[in-house]
Amino acid sequence: MIAIFDYGAGNLRSVENTLAEIGAQYTLVRDAAGLKEASKIILPGVGHFGQMMRALDRLQVRGALLDAISAGVPFLGICLGLQALLESSEEAPEVRGLGVFSGCVRRFPRDARVPHMGWNELECCSPSRLLEGLGPAPYVYFAHSYYVPVSHYTVAKCTYSEPYTAVLESGNVFGVQFHPEKSGPLGLRIVKNFVEL
Repeated sequence: MIAIFDYGAGNLRSVENTLAEIGAQYTLVRDAAGLKEASKIILPGVGHFGQMMRALDRLQVRGALLDAISAGVPFLGICLGLQALLESSEEAPEVRGLGVFSGCVRRFPRDARVPHMGWNELECCSPSRLLEGLGPAPYVYFAHSYYVPVSHYTVAKCTYSEPYTAVLESGNVFGVQFHPEKSGPLGLRIVKNFVEL
């Protein structure tokens, strides 16, 4: 069963609607026990990095998330769910991320208009299971003020003031900075690709 983790915020209804539209079975999960039963995990996130990580710790699921990732359970982080995979964020320097990947989430430069909201083009830079069948330059919907720097785990990037990670893949771990649940047919295809892994 696909588990959508509900930490008390996040765009759950849109993600649920997307999964329902492609005929995927899913359940909302709010604790470590639910995560341990999941065959795949989706962590949607909106809002503030510090609030999200504190919520995960309050629910005592940090260990369960990391255990599932280590065990090879496919994981998809959406927007803030992607940023949570890093060690830290400039948005809340005192709060630890999950630390699956090294590095710090950065804020767009002060001269950039934030949040970055709207449609932008993905620049695919490595083969990607998540983006299979989408063509060379798909457009997807973004809404964020902070970004994950480009690294060797970046399979697609985007440029808004400067290049940043739009899609990250490493083994069973996937993350997207954009909102596939708000990106029309292309977004449906991305979620379907994850479901069918």
